Amino acid sequence: MTAALPSLLLVLLFALNVPVAFAIAISALSFFFLADGLPIDIFFQKMVAATDSYPLLAVPFFVLAGSLMNAAGITRRLLHLADALVGHMTGALAQACTVLATLLGGLTASSSADAAMLAKLFGPEMVRRGYSAAFAAAITSSAAIITALIPPGIGLIIYGYLADVSVGRLFLAGVVPGLLLALSLLVTTWVIAKQRGYAPVRPHFVGFGEVLRAARDAVWALMIPVFIIVGLRYGLFTTTEAGAITVFVTIFIGAVIYRELNWAKLPGVLRETVLDTSSVMLLICAASAFGFYLAWERLPPAMASWMVGLTSDPMTLLLLINVLLIVLGTAVEGTAALIILTPIFVPVILRFGIDPVHFGILLVTNLTIAGITPPVGQMMFISCAVLKVPMEVYTVEILPILGAMLVVLGLITFLPQISLFLPNLIMGS
Repeated sequence: MTAALPSLLLVLLFALNVPVAFAIAISALSFFFLADGLPIDIFFQKMVAATDSYPLLAVPFFVLAGSLMNAAGITRRLLHLADALVGHMTGALAQACTVLATLLGGLTASSSADAAMLAKLFGPEMVRRGYSAAFAAAITSSAAIITALIPPGIGLIIYGYLADVSVGRLFLAGVVPGLLLALSLLVTTWVIAKQRGYAPVRPHFVGFGEVLRAARDAVWALMIPVFIIVGLRYGLFTTTEAGAITVFVTIFIGAVIYRELNWAKLPGVLRETVLDTSSVMLLICAASAFGFYLAWERLPPAMASWMVGLTSDPMTLLLLINVLLIVLGTAVEGTAALIILTPIFVPVILRFGIDPVHFGILLVTNLTIAGITPPVGQMMFISCAVLKVPMEVYTVEILPILGAMLVVLGLITFLPQISLFLPNLIMGS
């Protein structure tokens, strides 16, 4: 019973709405008070040791690159391209929101940052044009999910670090699932917009000439994800080095080519980067100490043995894990769940012969969908706060979108090649 007390305390602290990082750290600390013969110093050592990781240097670099994108005028150019592509469609503003999120997915690396930007950029204008505020909140939060899968998603970097899996393969594996999520959101938006009469921005398609002009204006931004993937494929740099190089490339594009990035914008960019990176790293440090407790009590092998006893079929196992993640996702914030559950589930799926890259995409997709799911979805909170939408009204609007995304989740689960096709094609099996 003593071995389970830190886990029970964690659940209690989550229920009491204690900040996630503090809840994990307090639960881990309780283990050292309960265990015999373990000096308390190990708790602090484990917290600090988590920061001594070369792969995790990619996190602040990609977060900084994302902040620079907005300051450099890249977002505005991509918005113009999205508008040119779908401005003539039913529910055009909502469709443009999804297209922009897909174009930005490989650039901002943060679903939360995307949700905030999309809610501020599209939300007020959608409400002004007759869209319901709750629908605007639902679509802007949902579009931000795409960021988690199209490289370089921070969740993929964290999973790769925790599971000791190639981040380059994870980046490639996320592309097709990310595009499928975008397609499901576009179709769902069109159906809802048709029913409610959400009008296009313009009566006709602007023409391929205008689309090409918009694409040419945004070509430098669109080349960044390609640059990252090609560099990783041919071994020109590691994932961490890709983050640092992306920062320099973004500065060059913003300052020299677009000439919109200047010294006056730098303090705001750095402040945003420090705050976003700090919140992620604090979670990782707390989870490192909690992971020591899990390993000491041998809970991951125990979980593996229990699941092996339930089924011997890999697909049935993945279905069980999906159900568990959906339940947990309604109560635990996605990044925290990713950090806690990765060390538990990876030994299990390896025993079943499941590809850890496929499972990483499945895990990140599932937990990111949880980010729009009441009652604790992080992107839900951000969009609802920006647009002043009550959670109960948001909940009604998000249901059809959740349904469409769960269909995509099912396809990713039972058709591993959706995730593995690109990494196997480009980097070899």
